Amino acid sequence: MSTKGFADLRDKLKAMTPLHEGEKRRRRSPSDEEDDEDEELTVRGPLAPRESEALKVKSGIVQARVFTSEECACIEAKIDEVVARAERGLYREHTVDRAPLRNKYFFGEGYTYGSQLERRGPGQERLYCKGEVDDIPSWVNELVIGRLVARGLIPEGFVDSAVINDYQPGGCIVSHVDPIHIFERPIVSVSFFSDSALCFGCKFRFRPIRVSEPVLCVPVRRGSVTVLSGYAADDITHCIRPQDIKERRAVIILRKTRANAPRLDTHPLSPSITPPPQRRHKVKAKRSHRKADPDAAHRPRILEMDKEQHRLSLFSRQNHHDGSGSENTWRGVEATSLYKHHTHSDTPSRQVKMRRH
Repeated sequence: MSTKGFADLRDKLKAMTPLHEGEKRRRRSPSDEEDDEDEELTVRGPLAPRESEALKVKSGIVQARVFTSEECACIEAKIDEVVARAERGLYREHTVDRAPLRNKYFFGEGYTYGSQLERRGPGQERLYCKGEVDDIPSWVNELVIGRLVARGLIPEGFVDSAVINDYQPGGCIVSHVDPIHIFERPIVSVSFFSDSALCFGCKFRFRPIRVSEPVLCVPVRRGSVTVLSGYAADDITHCIRPQDIKERRAVIILRKTRANAPRLDTHPLSPSITPPPQRRHKVKAKRSHRKADPDAAHRPRILEMDKEQHRLSLFSRQNHHDGSGSENTWRGVEATSLYKHHTHSDTPSRQVKMRRH
């Protein structure tokens, strides 16, 4: 390569440095791009499946701007009342579920998920028993559900579960699919307080938290309604990323539970299938050739060896009081030896059996 004709050394170095493929494509002229259509298709080929999936997701999303700024303010004041009631402990135990930077408030129907499950994984979620969470507030029926029915976004009587998710800045909800065995489709959500985004097909990593690029990122505006069905609801996960919650944001999720959705039994956080009654351990009677003494358990148990040691102790003490000196001590020891010899020689050897209570 000739290096003549360069007035600036930087231009000379650039000319001598081979270009990367991406840089070559950026410097091509329009005529070059027309000549290399086949090559361009080859380069874009790996993106085609991702773009195709994004189109499938879009086909299952319906969005509409329903609530004005004034209507949003009215509903947001009601959400603040829910938060205040929860702080005062005025709701049932399973109505409120707290997490870092995100609180959930279940109304109508609540269910176990995530770390609450005894067994992790999709399909293990369970509805709480009837009455475990508070009823849907009247203002949700009047101000929110009624408007969506009037707009034709949901049918009359469809909603029996309303969940309020209240996010603080930096809050999130990890990638998930709303339990198919719990909820009918569609899944309806209404956004308040601020704008955000709903992402599809992300993968979360933690410590520190990291989120992969989404297949599709859908903006959700304050006062807008998002309806998920088909591929968007069933065949790909959706999430709220931490970077998409820049201000406080609340969403009201409206769903209908399936008639055959599994429920917990009366014991919280236990499987819906009632466990078998606990068996009492039967203690086997000990075999013995002797008849049991019913009062034996109430008397102190003294072994034969303890009796003998007690007798020897008394005998030794008596000798000590009768006389002192080495002679008396020696006679006491001798007498003890004779007593032991007599006892063991006259009576047959007997094995002492230690028994436990």
